[in-house]
Amino acid sequence: MLWGVILSVILSGVSLAMDAFAVSICDGMVYRGMSKGKAVTIPLTFGVFQAVMPIIGFYIGMAFNQIDAFDTFDHWIAFILLAFIGGKMIFDGAKELRSQEEELKPKRYSFPEVLVQGVATSIDALFVGFSLHSMLEGVSDVQAWAWISVAIIGVITFVISLIGLVIGVTVGQLFRKRASVAEIVGGVVLIGIGLKILIEGLL
Repeated sequence: MLWGVILSVILSGVSLAMDAFAVSICDGMVYRGMSKGKAVTIPLTFGVFQAVMPIIGFYIGMAFNQIDAFDTFDHWIAFILLAFIGGKMIFDGAKELRSQEEELKPKRYSFPEVLVQGVATSIDALFVGFSLHSMLEGVSDVQAWAWISVAIIGVITFVISLIGLVIGVTVGQLFRKRASVAEIVGGVVLIGIGLKILIEGLL
């Protein structure tokens, strides 16, 4: 029973981390001149949000028997946030393409932007928290295992996002002299992720 619970949590963590993985690749491609300290804040932020959202959902689920209201607009929130960031990246990249100095203007690291990405990619994790009660059914100390579960999810997201960031940085080297091209590609991908979340939420 316990190994089944752990396996379910791991699979949930991997599934939830996929959006963060894709966004991390985009960040690695477009952010230039990041120190290792700044770079690690990207997967760390995603990991923290993916851990915090389920535990919030878990305690909300304990307080209410059924949560339906948020389900009607959570995908819209994620879509709007990612579309805004992606649209800004495309606009900035296109603007630089029109200038003769685009090679000298790589995209700067922005922690507030990373925070917004963390929120947008972790909203669906809130609903994992709602289902933790049923997922942990049969476990002796449900609350303790809820915290262990979200810690596992957070660590999985951090590792997968770190891998995505490294991939993005590597791919971004191909665009070193055309930073704006990488920024446009990253923006399109972010909007695509937002559309995927929106379509899945509407279906």
